[in-house]
Amino acid sequence: MADLSINLAGIKSPNPFWLASAPPTNTGYQVQRAFEAGWGGAVWKTLGDPIINTSARFAAVNFNGQRVAGFNNIELITDRPLEVNLKEIYETKKRFPNHAVVASLMVEPKQEKWHEIVKRVEDVGVDGLELNFGCPHGMAERGMGAASGQQPDLVEAQTYWVKEVATTPVIVKLTPNITDITVTARHAVKGGADAISLINTINSLAGVDIHTWNTIPHIGGKGAHGGYCGPAVKPIALNMVAECARHPEVTVPISGIGGISTWQDVVEFMLMGSTAIQVCTAAMHHGFRIVEEMIDGLNNYLDEKGLASVTELTGKSVSKYSNWGDLNLNYKVVARINEENCINCNKCHIACEDTSHQCIDMLTNAEGKAILKVREEDCVGCNLCSIVCPAEGAIDMVEIDSGLPPMTWNERQRVVGSLSGSYSKAEVVLE
Repeated sequence: MADLSINLAGIKSPNPFWLASAPPTNTGYQVQRAFEAGWGGAVWKTLGDPIINTSARFAAVNFNGQRVAGFNNIELITDRPLEVNLKEIYETKKRFPNHAVVASLMVEPKQEKWHEIVKRVEDVGVDGLELNFGCPHGMAERGMGAASGQQPDLVEAQTYWVKEVATTPVIVKLTPNITDITVTARHAVKGGADAISLINTINSLAGVDIHTWNTIPHIGGKGAHGGYCGPAVKPIALNMVAECARHPEVTVPISGIGGISTWQDVVEFMLMGSTAIQVCTAAMHHGFRIVEEMIDGLNNYLDEKGLASVTELTGKSVSKYSNWGDLNLNYKVVARINEENCINCNKCHIACEDTSHQCIDMLTNAEGKAILKVREEDCVGCNLCSIVCPAEGAIDMVEIDSGLPPMTWNERQRVVGSLSGSYSKAEVVLE
């Protein structure tokens, strides 16, 4: 089998599967159970001044029969004394010396506060620190979490303060509740971050009970925005990881987080630049032993690909991720319907006729059988029909030769000639 061990900015673990800082890493008992199940690392639930959590604090979004497609929480950082957490961190690291134990930290944006907690936490033998600049609720109202993470100067300053005294690698956890996550990622690097992790949870309201009119969840009839995670956020997280991975000024390793539930998700995040990954919601939904299936799946995948180490995946798809203006506008695909696999549900026809480009016809073949056929000359290759089709192998998106040379929007805009002059003088410059 391939080597699953990784090294994230000097933090080593037997595999890339880490538990994210969250309820599953609240105690030494939980983290040790996770390591026994096969997890390679854990980021301890965020340490700081203990707080009081509300009683009703979780909610879920179910979709089309799938439970916990999305997950919402208003839980805050640890509600246990720092001394208790430090004792359990020490015991856990002593029992599992080869597993990654990272402490998540959050304090007020004051230099002395950061210096104090860093020294205390490192004294018990953690492998690294993760600075929580992402929590969108509760702590943000107190000037911490996302309130800091949304201000690039504070991200840089607080990272710098930690690096002044830290002797272990420092990971900066970024909030997605921002216009451009690469801005804060760059400032984390400027502050001296050894790695970044993303994404933290997204501002959200899970729902409203249409019978009582209470928010979901509610605490005695009152609700508040919380953090959204789970499978539903994966596309958002994957995009933000990719944006950081391809940015020339974000020069540190990435720990990918957000909706990771399967080994296939792990592969995607690693291909898009992650060295390690972190999981929370899937473990809360299915328990710690979900990692067994993820490890087996990843091992089999690496063997099939002939890869000796999981680290060979990291970043391999980053170069394929670009800006819209760099895409080939003359690339052409069309839909083709395979009659032998088509179940004549007509979903493709309805979707195309009502909401796309009206290029799927309902016909009758020579045997009198109703069939669906694509007018390829009118098909724009939008993929909608193949997306809504419930029958495996019924619709293929086929690449065809457009007869035109590659041309991007950016190249198209590089037109030589006056906008007010004759179009005959215009010339598209192709590189």
